[in-house]
Amino acid sequence: MMGRQEAPAQLFYEFDLERHVPANHMLREIDLFLDCGGLREALRPFYSHLGRPSIDPELIIRMLVIGYVMGIRSERRLCDEVHLNLAYRWFCRLGLERKVPDHSTFSRYRHGKFRESNLLRQAFEATVERCLKEDLVSGEGFAVDASLISADANKVRSIAAEDWSPERAREVGNRAAREYLETLDDAAFGAASPVQPKFVAKSDPAAQWTRAEESRPYFAYATNYLIDTKSAVIMDVEATRAIRQAEVGASRTMLDRTEKRFGIRPDWLAADTAYGNAENLGWLVEKRSIIPFIPVIDKSERTDGTWSRSDFEWDEANDQYICPEGQALKQFRRNYSDPSRGQDAGGQKKYRALKATCQACPSKEVCCPKAEARYVTREPHEKAREFARECRKTKAYKVSRDKRKKVEMLFAHLKRILGLTRLRLRGPNGAKDEFLLAAIAQNLRKLAKLRPQNVLREATA
Repeated sequence: MMGRQEAPAQLFYEFDLERHVPANHMLREIDLFLDCGGLREALRPFYSHLGRPSIDPELIIRMLVIGYVMGIRSERRLCDEVHLNLAYRWFCRLGLERKVPDHSTFSRYRHGKFRESNLLRQAFEATVERCLKEDLVSGEGFAVDASLISADANKVRSIAAEDWSPERAREVGNRAAREYLETLDDAAFGAASPVQPKFVAKSDPAAQWTRAEESRPYFAYATNYLIDTKSAVIMDVEATRAIRQAEVGASRTMLDRTEKRFGIRPDWLAADTAYGNAENLGWLVEKRSIIPFIPVIDKSERTDGTWSRSDFEWDEANDQYICPEGQALKQFRRNYSDPSRGQDAGGQKKYRALKATCQACPSKEVCCPKAEARYVTREPHEKAREFARECRKTKAYKVSRDKRKKVEMLFAHLKRILGLTRLRLRGPNGAKDEFLLAAIAQNLRKLAKLRPQNVLREATA
């Protein structure tokens, strides 16, 4: 016969929240790796000893972790989900009766105590420390890359760059504009390049008007990841403008910060061609002794059939190039007291052959058919560039190419699984907060995936 569902008439219930969360639930696994032990001590100086007790900051952090781990982008929706979902309540230590904080609480904490104490950075570094403890980091090889994330800004409400100025930003007066003024001298934002974008968004002036591949132009920030290639653990993350100069500078910042914080300097670094300029290669090889598995940005190769710079032999002892015909190309034909003489603003040097020698040379047509004499330029940090070229010929370079794809997979996971395709927060600080929280979520998910046996062992205990 057909059954009928009826509401029970019980007045009292015995309910164990612990029993209703599956043993293999992701949040149960992540809970073992989320360390909130030092959170209250870090925030203690930012609280008054008077007044009513505040909302527990650990609760706010746990709710934010749920939002980014589960791809819940809206904080209003996050509060609703935590209110209804038993696993979320268990993870947040709310039980069945406790009230979920209002969504406006996140803004007060984010713009106040969390930002003043740099708490999100500390929480991220705590996840990296746990990855080190779980032996997920080798420290042998790192990879670095950047990905564009759309900013919360609209082209319709933007103005032309020539109409924008710091005075105009002060008139706008919103939080994002104030943060923009504070980062005008920051190498990751205002000082990254003197070139101004075509448009500036009044709602978020620090966002870069850019175009990626075949997409339409839009306002964006760049999230920069430095990962260990063993298990794709994110060692550091940095927010910058969406331009190459800022991204390359961020890679150095992250390498230095990782060495200072964790005492780890990689043996080699893998990256794409955007990081292959002379200055960056010189910094890696000469100052940090890191092997660069990076394609060199080189515009010296000719495609018209004439000799390229690689056809000329470098004679370091005599500071000259030797052409295929055996003639010398020198920077100076006499001694000068000024060592910087002959260099352009970027440190580039020119080595020239004698006009009479080139005019009588039988190979002039394949060397300099349209010029009276041949000259060859030498870039600054050319030794580091040559070293990078030699590294590209090794088997280790091919291995690094495959491992570098792990950072691109993290970006795909960030956008497809975590849903971070557009920022909700504005300004440089908002971008930093969102990128840090996303990196925390990805590292925690990595721990839960690669170390699940710890869950079973501790649950049994």
